[in-house]
Amino acid sequence: MKTILTLITALLFAGTSQAQTFKVPPYQKLKLKNGLTVYLMEQREVPLINVSVVFDAGAVQDGNRYGLANMTAEALLFGSAKYTKAQLEEKAEYVGASIETYAGKEVAKLSASFAVKDQDLLFDIIQDVVTKPTFDQGEFDKYKQRQLLQLTQQKESPRAVVNSYFNRFVYDAHPYANPITGTPSAVSAITTSDVRQFYLKNYTTDRAAIAIVGDFNSADMKKRITSLFGNWKTAAATTPKLPEPQVTFDKNRVLLINKDDARETTFLIGGKGITQNNPDFIPVTVVNTILGGRFTSWLNDALRVNSGLTYGAGSRFGTYRNSGTFAISTFTKVSTTTEAIDLALHVLDSLHRTGIDEKVLESAKNYVKADFPPRYESASELANLLTDMFSLGFDESFINNFQKNVDGLTVAKTRQIIDQYFPKNNLQFVLIGKADAIREKVKKYGTITEKEIKAEGF
Repeated sequence: MKTILTLITALLFAGTSQAQTFKVPPYQKLKLKNGLTVYLMEQREVPLINVSVVFDAGAVQDGNRYGLANMTAEALLFGSAKYTKAQLEEKAEYVGASIETYAGKEVAKLSASFAVKDQDLLFDIIQDVVTKPTFDQGEFDKYKQRQLLQLTQQKESPRAVVNSYFNRFVYDAHPYANPITGTPSAVSAITTSDVRQFYLKNYTTDRAAIAIVGDFNSADMKKRITSLFGNWKTAAATTPKLPEPQVTFDKNRVLLINKDDARETTFLIGGKGITQNNPDFIPVTVVNTILGGRFTSWLNDALRVNSGLTYGAGSRFGTYRNSGTFAISTFTKVSTTTEAIDLALHVLDSLHRTGIDEKVLESAKNYVKADFPPRYESASELANLLTDMFSLGFDESFINNFQKNVDGLTVAKTRQIIDQYFPKNNLQFVLIGKADAIREKVKKYGTITEKEIKAEGF
């Protein structure tokens, strides 16, 4: 799922002129009688239409059927009342259109892009797969087998799974720990009946929005969307709002995941982060750019450039609606595991000890505002933005005031940001590597819990 972090990153990826002038283009927002929220934004430069549809149907709704939200989103395209999966693919490919579905941690989305001349066909397809999916049994069975194979293959790549282990270690039994793609035993047990029930419960109009951006007349498009979706009847959402997880730690802890054939140790070090709507999100982003958010960051300089311990090191804030994590991440040879960890901890400590001076801050602020290519040039990105605004609960002022908020960050404020949001004590360590080779060495970091990477789950 796209989070506010994605939105900020998109803005970070705007050049100087875009950062100074970018505003969310004008749009209309309305709600149909069935509760579905609709966004309409005219962009007439190119004869294309882009659609983004969002539902409150992410992995946090899986319960103990890990992977169910992801499988449901994928299965929307396995056939509908009018079209088989093969027909959906053939018709979209024939006109050069794209239709994709996916589930993230908190929401599920459908996105589509197509030429104006093909809008009758594509809107018919979108309406059919969203409101009348059939969840074809044969297609579902083939997909499930591919998923199970993928889950097995993922365990061969520590960097592909370390975040799932970290989330489970930090969030424990809270739904934020649910792995999006599931676990082998959970995925094996999921049936088309489970998928259908999940769809009926979570794909509800009162917690959904559709954004259309492109070459159209808003009055005409309003009539089209009302005709297509206005009579769609769903049950009211019954899933309670997700509670805030209690992410507090009173000591350092180490999760050591054994991979017998590992030549490297992949690790994350961190703890509690921030929520998506934290008022200090932009200052946190700027400070993190200095610590580990760019190639010339302190972490990458120390662990890659100056010591050669890794090919890359960084830090990031993973944010959700009600919580978030902070993590330093990298990988190194088994023989240099503790050397790399010690150096990463030293860099984090130096952030707290010395803070940031005016010269370093200005460099980071300029980088954040100007050193990346644009990301909001396309109608598809704007459609995504509108549904993100709906699902994450913010308005365009967050985007429009981006540069002002970056420019307003002072050295004094960075000291407060570091002390408040960058964890220094009670750190959580997740390491994937050859346990016999590093177990005794990493005991110094905290109480150790061990798992086998080949074991079920995360």
